[in-house]
Amino acid sequence: MAMFSPMFARECIERKRDGGRLSATDWTQLMHDYASGRVPDYQMAALAMAIWFRGMTDDETAALMQAMLASGARLDFSHLRAPRIDKHSTGGVGDKTSLILAPLVAACGVAVPMMSGRGLGHTGGTLDKLEAIPGFRTDLSLERARRQVEEIGCVLIGQTAEIAPADRKLYALRDATATVESIPLIAASIMSKKLAEGLTGLVLDVKHGSGAFMPERERALALAQLMVALGAQHGVPVVALLTAMDRPLGRACGNALEVEEAIMVLRGEGPADLIEVTMALAIEMLCLGEVARDAADARAQLEHAMASGRAAERFEPVIAAQGGDAAVVADPSRLPQAAAVEFFRADTAGTVLEIRPREIGLGITALGGGRSRVEDVVDPTVGFVISARPGDRVRAGEPLATVFARDATGVAKGMSALRLAIRIGEGEARVLPLIDVRVTAGGTA
Repeated sequence: MAMFSPMFARECIERKRDGGRLSATDWTQLMHDYASGRVPDYQMAALAMAIWFRGMTDDETAALMQAMLASGARLDFSHLRAPRIDKHSTGGVGDKTSLILAPLVAACGVAVPMMSGRGLGHTGGTLDKLEAIPGFRTDLSLERARRQVEEIGCVLIGQTAEIAPADRKLYALRDATATVESIPLIAASIMSKKLAEGLTGLVLDVKHGSGAFMPERERALALAQLMVALGAQHGVPVVALLTAMDRPLGRACGNALEVEEAIMVLRGEGPADLIEVTMALAIEMLCLGEVARDAADARAQLEHAMASGRAAERFEPVIAAQGGDAAVVADPSRLPQAAAVEFFRADTAGTVLEIRPREIGLGITALGGGRSRVEDVVDPTVGFVISARPGDRVRAGEPLATVFARDATGVAKGMSALRLAIRIGEGEARVLPLIDVRVTAGGTA
């Protein structure tokens, strides 16, 4: 490592600002200096904005990812016989598939060391959902996470201070500086964390549509292709599915409500759209782990795990090991409950043309179920259960959704959010295909 120079970061910012490129050595030095506190946040913020405007080459993105990966520790599961497969979503509203996939896939013989994030902007976070389970802890050390995977085959944690600390700092900075949507920065951030998990395979759920961070299909596809390529460079096969986020996934939106819906799916129940996306991702995980001969065999194994109760039962020891109340699996009423509950009804008859996920997500934040600031405390009880779907014909006065809030003021905020989110009129609802494209190192299909 070269000796620290206070001018080095400034020179890197100038080069990116003017459309130049940084070498792999530059990225390594820069991330080392940033993680150690030698490069201040204001300089890294300037660099992130220069990247947002000027972009990065694929080689630069790979070098940045490697530098962030090298800035911290890694999990080592090479001694395990079981395949290690994780799944990552780029974020959405009502997207609780991670809560289902981890125990479901583990019940089929795949080790799942799942590292997730908190809510970002209008989208929900897996860690916030898990922490709606009384007592559940996501802040495990790497050593404890490693032991849990060895003993139970599954762990659900947040990014620790040990994993890619340079990314951990940069991730928070990007959220505060409006540079989240940069494709190279997203790809390097996600893959640096995932490759630190000691995986043998990774499945990505890349969202597109009005409620996604990457609404445009072309940009979502470019992100998927870049992350697949980064995995291939490190010998980790990656499969990415482009899925719809132009309406919420499932019916429950809000932390405790989504945990309950995830438990329903583990039992083989729940909304059809959520089951379809979950099964598609789970099939890819089993096939990557080579515990299924093909997609049909994977589906049969997954359906049996749910129908037999094995999938739901696998969730219980995971919750217990992480300090949570495992009895919520058998009795979801033990989850935190909202104090005020009220139906939202249609003002007029017609067709449900849209259910806008961004407005739903912002509504949850207004109710206290999301964060406007990093230090905000999340209320796990609030949210919506949306019974209407785009394309439904509804009558005036018909219940379309239920608001779960702290009090009457919260109910009023929830009603306002739903009036913005649910559009009723005449004509045909136009929605994206639930599952659009499959991306592998071999191409798209």
